[in-house]
Amino acid sequence: MGARQLHLNLFLLDTGHHEASWRLPGSDPHANLSLAAHQHLARVAEEAKFDSLFLADSPAMFGEPGRRPSARIEPTVLLSALAVSTQRIGLIATASTSYNEPFNLARRLASVDHISSGRAGWNIVTTAGDAAARNFGLEGQPLHKTRYERASEFLEVATKLWDSWADDAIVADKDAGVHAVGDRIRPISHVGTHFSVEGPLNLARPPQGHPLLVQAGSSDDGKEFAARWAEAIFTAQPTFAESQAFYADIKRRVVAAGRDPDHVLVLPGIVPILGETEAEARELEAELDRLIAPEYAVAQLAQLLQVDPARLRLDEQLPADIATEDEIEGAKSRYTLIVDWARRDRLTVRELIGKLGGGRGHRTFAGTPLQVADTIQHYFENGAADGFNIMPAVLPSGLEAFASAVVPILQERGLFRTEYSGTTLRDHYGLPRPANRLDAVAEEVVA
Repeated sequence: MGARQLHLNLFLLDTGHHEASWRLPGSDPHANLSLAAHQHLARVAEEAKFDSLFLADSPAMFGEPGRRPSARIEPTVLLSALAVSTQRIGLIATASTSYNEPFNLARRLASVDHISSGRAGWNIVTTAGDAAARNFGLEGQPLHKTRYERASEFLEVATKLWDSWADDAIVADKDAGVHAVGDRIRPISHVGTHFSVEGPLNLARPPQGHPLLVQAGSSDDGKEFAARWAEAIFTAQPTFAESQAFYADIKRRVVAAGRDPDHVLVLPGIVPILGETEAEARELEAELDRLIAPEYAVAQLAQLLQVDPARLRLDEQLPADIATEDEIEGAKSRYTLIVDWARRDRLTVRELIGKLGGGRGHRTFAGTPLQVADTIQHYFENGAADGFNIMPAVLPSGLEAFASAVVPILQERGLFRTEYSGTTLRDHYGLPRPANRLDAVAEEVVA
């Protein structure tokens, strides 16, 4: 077994993760709707041997449309196009368990896995916010706990549907006139609290068995869900100490759930802002921050904190009497991260929206390629990360700079691959192909 190696996922977001990136002279403000722009980024990441790329999504308007590009192409549709534009890189789509049905979503994700020859992943979200709920006939979002209970049953159903076809179900025997063995395609007959699904899926078992399962919630409910289901975890931790604590906590929970902690990869987000010198990187960061439109940023922060925007004064700290995490039914972990950060560093609202503008609570790092590589290595070797969710502040230039300047340093240090050794996303992440659970049930019945 070789030395442990980093895993790098590219988090794609239109013109870059900094909310003002679209305002730079060289940015294409329509990149969010351009297949060609996404194809270019996917090919750059694949050439650099990234494990995967990932598309965020929401079943509601993605932020304030006046603030930054907000329109989103549905991710499984976009990834199907990227699957035929690339050969090896993994393709991860975000999809909500609160506003989908297991049969439809299991079929879409299995389709991407077939189209890409085993490169699909699913970033599982439960979706906070009343706006999404109102798009699906609800007056407001379900309770946080209810959303995670539904998510867990959703995964039970989706994985059963993927397992409803045995790997050997299709025989395509022309002489016998038998294309598939009927008793190797089974109904799942699921009846639960949230779903009643007969099955089987109308699509053969995916090449990977199951698409790779990714999760991004860091509340207690989110971490318990991750310990049960996730194979990779995207997390926002603004400091090294917080990353270490999260890493240790999630690995402990995975062991308590009876799973192998090496089969659950923790990938914190990092927003690298690169320059040939540290001063050049900080100049770019300052230029981006100057382009933030504070009226939009304050409105967005007020919505997350569930306070009246008039109470957030730019040159004052957050009000002392805002809600606690227990009183929030939205994105609990992100709420706590932002409030704790503001309190700890005594940030004014203006300073806070500047920090959030770059990465929404993820670690933002302005520096040289060597400094960024050193930071990544330090996290990786000291119990804080199995790899990183790379979130370029500006696209495509930020990805191109990272691929050409940071990745070679990591490769020279033996921390990152120079060539792909496998063909599937599970191969890249070093994760096993799951056994078919319905085969085990069938064997028990026969016995």
